[in-house]
Amino acid sequence: MAGSALAARLARELAAMREAGTEKRLRHLTGATGPTVAVEGEGEVLLLCSNNYLGLADHPEVIAGAEAALRTYGAGPASVRFICGTTALHRSLEQDLAAFVGTPAALTYASCWNANEGLIPTLAAEGDAIFSDELNHASIIDACRLARGAERVVYRHGEMADLEAKLSARAGARSRLVVTDGVFSMEGDLANLPALVELTTRHDALLIVDDSHGLGVLGATGRGTAEHFGLLGRIDVLTGTLGKALGGAAGGFVAASRDIVDYLVQRSRPQLFSNALPPAVLGAAGAALAVLAREPQRVARLHDNAAYIRAGLRALGYRPLDGASAIVPILIGETAAAVAASERLYARGVFVIGFGYPVVPEGAARLRVQVSAAHTREHLDRALAAFAAVRPA
Repeated sequence: MAGSALAARLARELAAMREAGTEKRLRHLTGATGPTVAVEGEGEVLLLCSNNYLGLADHPEVIAGAEAALRTYGAGPASVRFICGTTALHRSLEQDLAAFVGTPAALTYASCWNANEGLIPTLAAEGDAIFSDELNHASIIDACRLARGAERVVYRHGEMADLEAKLSARAGARSRLVVTDGVFSMEGDLANLPALVELTTRHDALLIVDDSHGLGVLGATGRGTAEHFGLLGRIDVLTGTLGKALGGAAGGFVAASRDIVDYLVQRSRPQLFSNALPPAVLGAAGAALAVLAREPQRVARLHDNAAYIRAGLRALGYRPLDGASAIVPILIGETAAAVAASERLYARGVFVIGFGYPVVPEGAARLRVQVSAAHTREHLDRALAAFAAVRPA
């Protein structure tokens, strides 16, 4: 049979994952994502692994926004943006997103992964240099690999002296782009945006920040890592997602100068060759932005919940990593141990995922706790009771 060698290799690798206890298991939800969720055949569990940071995924106004867009525009545009895929709803949401993050313009994509891969290879080519934090998200890493001809330089995580030395060593590059996460998804820590803004300004480099885990989470009004540091409007290019705090559906965007956005419309391959974002997603995200603008207290409640569970875990003897975000990682060590801890918590009705290789390095597996503004103290106390019950003696 054609492909038998490949089939045999895949079967061996899958069997090895099962034997090692590292195989990922898909659980099928039967209801909307909220502070709790119904799982097929297993009942309701407390959800502590969702990116639904503001609790908007099942908000009535967000659902109504999606429904209204669906009724007006149909299921989808059935085209790419430059043919007949651009609706008035695309323009409206992109204007709202640009205003939200403090840039002149914005452009939506199918996901933030898509946005990163549509942005970086379009701006960087032969003669350019891209500088990427070593702990950046996989979408940034893959986007940098797609920038054919550009030099790719990795700097040590958060170490500005290392970045500056590498920028100085490549002063002759045609253009230099520095790319970083705003919130590092596996660590929960923040990029040093004040230092990055100063450094890139002094070296005439373009700063790109993927703030997918910062938007809706950080800053007094949820405008992200830039607002947290008092730098709203000072980031050259920002990418973000609509699939986390801003409604939890799908979609991503690039926010930048009008010239950068216009250039992406002309040259970005995902824009040219992929269908435009569906109307229901646009309507849901627009409604989520409106709810956030009216209810900034959701952000404050999220911050309180993150601080509460972090303190509770410490009191139980766990060692969660420090951070200002809503991501609370607990280092475990080996991948199988993290997966097993996740299963023990799930058996007690708490849905937390264990992350191991290749998502994080070998030996650095962890549980990643993620709280929401929708969690009550009763929810969090229930979670802490489960953590207490499964903690090894």
